[in-house]
Amino acid sequence: MFVESVLNGDKLDAILCVAGGWAGGNASNKDFIKNADLVWKQSVWTSSISAKIGAKFLKPSGLLQFTGAAAAIQGTPGMIGYGMAKAAVHQLVKSLADYKTSGLPENAVPFAFLPVTLDTPMNRKWMPKADHSTWTPLSFIAEKLFGWIFEPEKCEDLPKSGALLELITKDGKTEIKQI
Repeated sequence: MFVESVLNGDKLDAILCVAGGWAGGNASNKDFIKNADLVWKQSVWTSSISAKIGAKFLKPSGLLQFTGAAAAIQGTPGMIGYGMAKAAVHQLVKSLADYKTSGLPENAVPFAFLPVTLDTPMNRKWMPKADHSTWTPLSFIAEKLFGWIFEPEKCEDLPKSGALLELITKDGKTEIKQI
């Protein structure tokens, strides 16, 4: 395995699965199956690969971060494939929560961020008139991950194993709500 040769026996403090994408459409959309397949590959396969890598190469107590979606907490009739894929990621996180039965290393912490909209250049390009003050800045996520991975003793908000962390941004301020 390529990862094994790169790590040369070392283990990882964290694995961050930030892959994903979006495609809309309801069941009558002409591209429904194509879009569902696309978002499944973007979200579920990448998350499954990350889980497998975590099982083999994550340190005990290591973090395994996934990217879910706040929208997938409910039904997503205008973007069914996307909602299905993100709900599957949520299920994966819950299924990995107990290291004793999930195959992850001892005390590993799988969790997922559930953003509404991330403030990315592509999202700004496609939604220029949207209220960007409700979008979660990538810097917020990066700072959280940095603290949780490298300075956990300074953090009061470490995620619990199996946590689904909804990111709620309003007026440019982001809060985390554990679901």
